[in-house]
Amino acid sequence: MQDLAEKKINIKSPAKINLHLEVIGKREDGFHELAMIMQNIDLADYLEFEINNEGLIKLESDCNDLSLSDDNLIVKSANLLRKKINIDYGANIFLRKNIPIGAGLAGGSSNAAATLIGLNNLWDLRLDQETLFSLASTLGSDIPFFINGGIQLCFGRGEILEKLDSTLEYGAILLKNPKVSVSTAETYKKYSNRFCDQYLTDREMIENIRKNLRDKGLNNLNCDNQHLFIKNDLQLVVENENDSVKQALYLLSKLENCLTFSMSGSGPTCFALFKDLETAKKELTANYEMFRNKGYDSWVCTFLEKGITFI
Repeated sequence: MQDLAEKKINIKSPAKINLHLEVIGKREDGFHELAMIMQNIDLADYLEFEINNEGLIKLESDCNDLSLSDDNLIVKSANLLRKKINIDYGANIFLRKNIPIGAGLAGGSSNAAATLIGLNNLWDLRLDQETLFSLASTLGSDIPFFINGGIQLCFGRGEILEKLDSTLEYGAILLKNPKVSVSTAETYKKYSNRFCDQYLTDREMIENIRKNLRDKGLNNLNCDNQHLFIKNDLQLVVENENDSVKQALYLLSKLENCLTFSMSGSGPTCFALFKDLETAKKELTANYEMFRNKGYDSWVCTFLEKGITFI
């Protein structure tokens, strides 16, 4: 432990967007069977980890709207790791928050995965990928994706991952009203009430949907700079109930050179894709004041080939 006392770890913890989100149906375990394509973007939080000698997990942040107690996924991840390994190591953790909260960008899930990766390094635990995946899956459905990140197919409740051998070089503009957040659990509940009137039992149907996404999913996103297609089933619920989402999608649809537009996850963040980062930057510059006047924060992002990284 003495050798670790001076060690300090810095990690980039990126957001994600959904390039496909299909709700196949409701499972008997209470979760939903999903078929998704998730992609990391370079809108990111930053975490700093260092040893403390008190055997405590101490979390601080520059974000005043975030709980820093045991209900925070960062603290949950650290405590799960300590329980798994049966150790009483402590850590001081500082979170610099850039990803908006409750935005459909999975900032909390990214932070949880970053904590597992960061403390595995800080405490020199030498846990393998399989163990980190297993721990991540007990914390939340989106969290395993971030262990490797990049672009992946995500099945099951999100924990069945298949790496895609593809590098998409689109630029993206993101819009979110800072006064609006959406509950993921409530959104899935509303979707389920409207569209899932019975539990899933047809395994063949599930496998066919998965195969279809494997075979054709990337084709929808590789159209030689023609108009692309993105499916998000949860948008059917949120867009009808949330004026912020409805207006954001309309504004993005009117942008010059926009290839496609969609809501990410359960919202309310919406995004538009452009052929490259420079085109996206030009569109944001031209429309930034308009977005702000209509109440939106806006970002321009590119896609990442990897997820969480040491810096």
